[in-house]
Amino acid sequence: MKIDKSVIVSFILLVVIASLYRVMPGRPLGFAPQIAMALFGGAVIKDRKMSFLLPLLSMLISDVIYEVLFVAGISPIKGFYEGQALNYALFALITIIGFYIKKENVISIIGGALTGATVFFLLSNFGVWIGGGLDINNVPYPKTFSGLVYCYTAALIFYKGALLSTLFFSGILFGGYYLVNRFWNWSVNPA
Repeated sequence: MKIDKSVIVSFILLVVIASLYRVMPGRPLGFAPQIAMALFGGAVIKDRKMSFLLPLLSMLISDVIYEVLFVAGISPIKGFYEGQALNYALFALITIIGFYIKKENVISIIGGALTGATVFFLLSNFGVWIGGGLDINNVPYPKTFSGLVYCYTAALIFYKGALLSTLFFSGILFGGYYLVNRFWNWSVNPA
């Protein structure tokens, strides 16, 4: 299998961003690079299988790093947790949204970022509610419409963080990719 430069650059950017994020102390709630990573993978990587694999593999690597930090007592947050499979599935869905982003069009990137963060917020919190997730007082959300609204309302702080971080990390990933492709000489010149 031939691996083109977009896969190599994408993988390096995704792993570096995810790893740096994981060790950032005191980050705001919901502020994470994963949604931007999935959008970026879908938009930039030409091989569809790799476009799914790289963001998910990058997340897995960062989750392993995070779990090691947790076990070592360096971080209070686990790398592996209940409900994580749903999040991985949602990031695969968000990668599909990335297929429709024009990677050099700022409006398209912003639209994709807003859509990706909103889809993740709506579906992940529905999953929390339907799966018996707990509120701030460790009480399950009621299985009523008002319980669902309460779940979404409680998660608004995470949605705000997701919107801001997805825009921020999309800027870094898409901007970094643009700059690398514009200024890096990828061709091998014979001597």
